[in-house]
Amino acid sequence: MSSVDVILPCLDEAAALPGVLAAIPAGHRAIVVDNGSGDGSPAVAAEHGALVVHEARRGYGAAVHTGLEASDADVVCFLDADGSMDAGVLARMVDVVDSGEADLAVGRRVPAERGAWPWHARAGNAVLAGLLRRRGLPVHDIGPVRCARRQALLDLDVRDRAFGYPLELLLRAERAGWRVHELDIDYRPRTAGTKSKVSGSVRGTTRAVRDMARVLR
Repeated sequence: MSSVDVILPCLDEAAALPGVLAAIPAGHRAIVVDNGSGDGSPAVAAEHGALVVHEARRGYGAAVHTGLEASDADVVCFLDADGSMDAGVLARMVDVVDSGEADLAVGRRVPAERGAWPWHARAGNAVLAGLLRRRGLPVHDIGPVRCARRQALLDLDVRDRAFGYPLELLLRAERAGWRVHELDIDYRPRTAGTKSKVSGSVRGTTRAVRDMARVLR
């Protein structure tokens, strides 16, 4: 069995972290990458057993890449720290990669209740996923839940350090001939008291789509 690290980019997620970290499968180490929180997130993460590293440059891709560099595991997973997705799915994703069934396992968000996924975020995601399927990638979501071998991810040399990181990872994986396996994952409203930096507003969604459009160009 390969060693596994779960990388959680984090910006002001103190309210969600206890539940998220408790749900991570046994034997998987959590690496919380603090991206400039002002609510005590690093202390909460450490209290609940996570390795905490810091990334001063704001941006999803910057935080994820710092976590990837901090890891020394065979396999790494990426998961949001906001409580919107069940960390229990990671065990299945790791099995897919560790068994050699696929090079990359990705989560397909399925809203578990009304209002979990705002219309503007779903629409932007659907357009981008459709473009990827035209390229031959069997995905329906440009979501943040991923699992792959750490060294292979580093070798992809993903350059984006903003919200375009997930899309660039998929594009580079397609060019490298990776086998991609998509699994459904329940998508719930974020933990009370928190708001998504991306899907929580039209402005956030627009910023993410802009970053991803830059990657496509």
